[in-house]
Order: sequence, then structure tokens, then C-alpha cells
Amino acid sequence: MSGSDQTLGAHEHGHGHEHAHGHEHAHDHRHGQGLKGWLREVFVPHSHDAADSIDNALESSAQGIRAVKISLLGLGATSLFQLVIVLVSGSVALLADTVHNFSDALTAVPLWIAFLLGRRKPTKTYTYGFGRAEDLAGLFIVAMIALSAVVAAVESIRRFFEPQPVQNLGWVLAAGLVGFAGNELVALYRIRVGRRIGSAALVADGVHARTDGFTSLAVVAGAIGIMLGFPLADPIVGLLISAAIAVLLWGTVRDVGRRLMDGVDPALTDKVATVVRQHDPSGTARLRWSGHYLNAEVTVPAAAATSLHEFSLHTAKLERDLRAALPQIHSLTVVPRLR
Repeated sequence: MSGSDQTLGAHEHGHGHEHAHGHEHAHDHRHGQGLKGWLREVFVPHSHDAADSIDNALESSAQGIRAVKISLLGLGATSLFQLVIVLVSGSVALLADTVHNFSDALTAVPLWIAFLLGRRKPTKTYTYGFGRAEDLAGLFIVAMIALSAVVAAVESIRRFFEPQPVQNLGWVLAAGLVGFAGNELVALYRIRVGRRIGSAALVADGVHARTDGFTSLAVVAGAIGIMLGFPLADPIVGLLISAAIAVLLWGTVRDVGRRLMDGVDPALTDKVATVVRQHDPSGTARLRWSGHYLNAEVTVPAAAATSLHEFSLHTAKLERDLRAALPQIHSLTVVPRLR
């Protein structure tokens, strides 16, 4: 045989490709309907492994960085406004919430760094690139959410025994509402972009902002309680907020932990397996995320007498079908297995 028609023999032949796609994709997640579905989406949002839309690798990272920048500015402005009200009112609760918002705005920094690292090319040491830095940033955010729950609970318990007089309750109420609105807007933006590019870490950071919004609501509830002559409303609501943060934490731990363990949504695996079985019933597939990059490895049987040219034609069609079914695949490798 000529060089182009030589058989595969005992050698493995892999096709590793990285393509840029801009397809819109309808995800397969089923959400509960009505109030139950809405509550689950608010309190236990997930990262939508089947991303809502897919851009090329550099553009998706750029969207993530832009989301981090905008949300950082939004939370910074919210915290500055609250700080002014703290100086006017002397509210200890609002001061704690303001410091909390300042510090939590800075958690966007490690995620920003992770997105920048993810754009670097692979090296001899990190041959798969630096996408995993994004998942590690998600782990840091999980720790911050857990810390938020603990701080909120401790502060609430302390206020049971050490009630603090508060002045200018109207301004405190306004500052708490601004804190909630600012954090919730940032949360919605981060979660939306995170789902679009398939970033569990950015979704986790959105959940983090949502927990901060709930702590601001505790300030609002406390101010209203004091206005109504019930100062214990503040610590009681604070404990309820701590419980809500713990619920939010569970969904975030699940998503980030799954990414770190190379887990993917079973719907994605089923979709890839269906396409592979259409080409060969004994073919297999493996998927894993690296940050917001989805990588796939497909193994298909090949006869010992199959030529490289024939196998290349077969895998080219398989790749086209896989990318049509799952446009968010970043890197796809097809490996032969001798029958």
C-alpha cells in the first residue's frame, strides 16, 4: 500500500481539534413549574452544563472577564453608598453588611485572574492548559459563601444579647434596599453570563452576590422591626438569612464539586453517546469540563485492515455530527480501537 493507504495496524490514531462555534443551543434541563420551580431556581441555581449559547474560546473568556469587571464596579458603587449611610446612621448592622459587600466584591479578583489564566496556551508542564484555575476559583467562592453564612449567624446571635441603638432608620432602610437591589442585579448578570459560557465558577460567584443581597434584606427587616417596636426582628431575620445562605451553598457546592471531579450533566453524556452509537454501537465517549471548556474523547472500533484515509473520513463525519449535536464542545479527540 502507499503511504496514504497504510493500515492502522496496532497504532492509535487520534483527531484532536479545537473549533470556534457560535451556535445557539437549547439546553435539556427540566425545571419545576410554578412556585416550587421558581424557589428552586432562586435558592439552588445550577450552572447549566449544556450552556445556553456557545462562543469561541477567547470570546467566552472575554465575556467572563467583562462580567467580572462590571459586577465588581456595581458592588463597589453599592458598598460606597452604604458606607455613607453608615456614617450618618451609626448602624452597626449596616456597617457589617457594608464591610461584607466590600470584601465580597473583591472575591471577583481571583475569578478574573482565573479567566486570564484560562486564555493562556498549554505548556510542557500544563499540557491541558489552565482552564482548571477557574474551577479552583469556584472552590474559593464556595468557601466565602460558607463564611458568609457563619458570619451572619454569629452576628445575629450576638444581637440577641447585645442590641444596638440605631438612628436615621429611614436611611438605613434605604441603604439595605439598595444593597439588596445591587447584589441581586449583579447575581442575575453573573449567573446569566456564567450559564451562557458554561462557567460553574461564575455562576457560583452570582450565587455569592445573591447571598449578600439576603444579608442586606436582614438589615431592612431589622430596621422595620425597630420602627414597629420589635428590635429582636433584626437577629431573628438574620438567623433565617443564615439558613437561606446554607441552602444556596448546597447547590453551589454540588456544581463546583462536580466540575472538580470531572463530572458532567448526564444529559450531555447521553447526547454524545447517542451520536456515537449511530456510527458504531460499540463506540464509547468521555466528557469533562476544564473551566468553561468542554472536552470530549471518543473511541470507535476500527478493523486492523482499515486505512488511515478511510478512518479519517469516518471520524470526520463523526466529528461533524457530534459538533452539530453539541456545539459547545471545545476540544474533540477521536481514537481508534482495533476490533
